[in-house]
Amino acid sequence: MLFDALAPSSALQLIGFSDIDAFRPIETMEDARSIPLDISNFAAVRAVVALPACRIIMMRSFARILDTAYRMPGGMVILSMTDDLRVNLNSLDLDARYFVTLRGNDECHFVEPQTNRHAMIILSPALRDRGWFDQGDDLRAHVANRPALLHTRQLLLDILRTASVQPLLFESTEVAAHLQEGLLLALDDLFRIDSMSDRSTSGQGERSIKLVQRIDDYVAAYPTAPIYTADLAGEFGVSIRTLGGAVSKVRGMSLHQYIRLKRLWATRTRLLKGGGATVATCARAQGFHHLGEFAAAYRATFHEAPSDTLARGRQGGVPSR
Repeated sequence: MLFDALAPSSALQLIGFSDIDAFRPIETMEDARSIPLDISNFAAVRAVVALPACRIIMMRSFARILDTAYRMPGGMVILSMTDDLRVNLNSLDLDARYFVTLRGNDECHFVEPQTNRHAMIILSPALRDRGWFDQGDDLRAHVANRPALLHTRQLLLDILRTASVQPLLFESTEVAAHLQEGLLLALDDLFRIDSMSDRSTSGQGERSIKLVQRIDDYVAAYPTAPIYTADLAGEFGVSIRTLGGAVSKVRGMSLHQYIRLKRLWATRTRLLKGGGATVATCARAQGFHHLGEFAAAYRATFHEAPSDTLARGRQGGVPSR
């Protein structure tokens, strides 16, 4: 496995997470927000290595919905480290044949229906332009040349393993620069692609993304009000089919499932704050007025009773798994 042979060192940051509450602070620092889709099997690993003008982040993710705002003035490359990738990015289904690039700023919306293993290479603006990015603020997916993709994967693994077992090498500017140059050359090969095979996300799904953002804003503005599909469609001036299709494309689930999931997570956040709250007040504050149905949905999602979450919140703890 990708992370089995690695150990943390002065050159390699390696952190494993066994519950979402421990993982969330990492996301907060990076302007990302995840909603796990299977909390009972939650596990994530993150490995980070810094080179003179780029940073490598290798990740074992988890089944989730992920919203994130990327700010990448020097550019970013994301590629799968295995051949079983499944992800939807801004309503575009991608598999392991693709790698993703961005230079500039973009709001990204992911649905990962399974655990994925991927690498992010974040480039410094100080690097000379190697002709990789056609324009700024353009998120794009490219079909990778297979040999170049395999070579880049292997090189990334070699850099991480070296950082794990020989961290002192990274203290030498010459060695670190050599490792970086090898990676940049591999990316040069990766970017020698057929432009006809590119898939730009900038135009695709834009309307769907905006509709989902309006739904998010509506739910936040009216947390205790019942929400009906027909009312939402009328509010936004679209058909019910258009509204449901937008949520399905961007979030990978029905509108009803999505709103309920958001409200369940909001309730859980409130329960974990403890204090003088009760389960009933926390649930009703998020629009759950049938407490029996709420408790069943909560247990099915989080594999514990809401009262257990509240008790842990009052004790100031997080789940141990």
